[in-house]
Amino acid sequence: MTIDLHAHSTASDGTTPPAELPRLAAEAGLTVLALTDHDTFAGLAEATAAADIELVPGVEISCRLDDFEVHLLGLFVDPGYEPLAGELELIRTDRERRAVRMVERCRELGAPISLSQVRGIAAGAPLGRPHIAAALAAVGITDAFTPEWIADGGRADVPKHVLSTVDAVALVRAAGGVAVLAHPRSVKRRAAVSDAQLGALAEAGLAGIEVDHPEQPPEVRDRLREVAAGLGLLATGSSDFHGDRKPVRLGECTTAPEVLAALRARG
Repeated sequence: MTIDLHAHSTASDGTTPPAELPRLAAEAGLTVLALTDHDTFAGLAEATAAADIELVPGVEISCRLDDFEVHLLGLFVDPGYEPLAGELELIRTDRERRAVRMVERCRELGAPISLSQVRGIAAGAPLGRPHIAAALAAVGITDAFTPEWIADGGRADVPKHVLSTVDAVALVRAAGGVAVLAHPRSVKRRAAVSDAQLGALAEAGLAGIEVDHPEQPPEVRDRLREVAAGLGLLATGSSDFHGDRKPVRLGECTTAPEVLAALRARG
C-alpha cells in the first residue's frame, strides 16, 4: 500500500477538481488518499464517486494553539456529524468576511487587486489567503506571505474565527474520526509547536502528528518521530498536495500501512 493522508482540491485552495484527484493519485501509484480540504467537506461526494482507490474522508481544520494558528487533520470523520459541520460552516462564513477586509487592506497599502479578481481565482471555493496571494502575485507582489502583506500579524492580515485545538480534537473524535496535527514544525509556518504543546494535545486525545511533510527537513522529522514515540502518538506522512499551487507531487511523503491500520483502530 502507498498512502497519502493530506491533499486538497478546488473545494478549498487546491487547483485540482475533486473528481480528478483519485485518478491523479492512482497514476502516482497511491492506493489510499485522504481528501482534507480546508474547513469543508464540499469535495468529498464528488471525489468518492470518482474514486477507484480508497478515499479517506477528511478535513483540515484551522485552529488556535496558544497565540498562533495550527492546522488539524480530521481523518475517517463522518461529514454528516452536525456539531462539526456547523463549526466548519462558521469558520467558512468568517473566512469570507476576513478575505473581503484583507483585500481592502491590500488596496489601502497600494496593491491594485480587487475582490472580483480574488473570487475568480477561488472559482467558487471558500476565499482564503492563497487566493489573495495569487492575486498579489498577478500584479507583481511575490512576497505575499510576509509581514509586509498577509502573513499572520502582517500589515494586511485580519484576525479570524478559529477553534481552540483542544476543542477541534474533541469534535473530530465525536465525529468518529482521529485527529492528526498537520505539519507542526513546517519551516514556512510562523511558529513551531513545542514538545510541551504536543504533550498537552496528546493528553487531549490527539492521535498523531504529521512527521514526514515536504516543509519539514530531515532533522525536524527525526525529532518529531522521537517525540511521537515518547507520547504514544502515531507518525504520519503526507504530501499536502495543492495541485499547481505548490511544487509538491502526490505521494511525495507517505504513511506506513501499519500506521494507517492503527489510525483506523483508533477511529
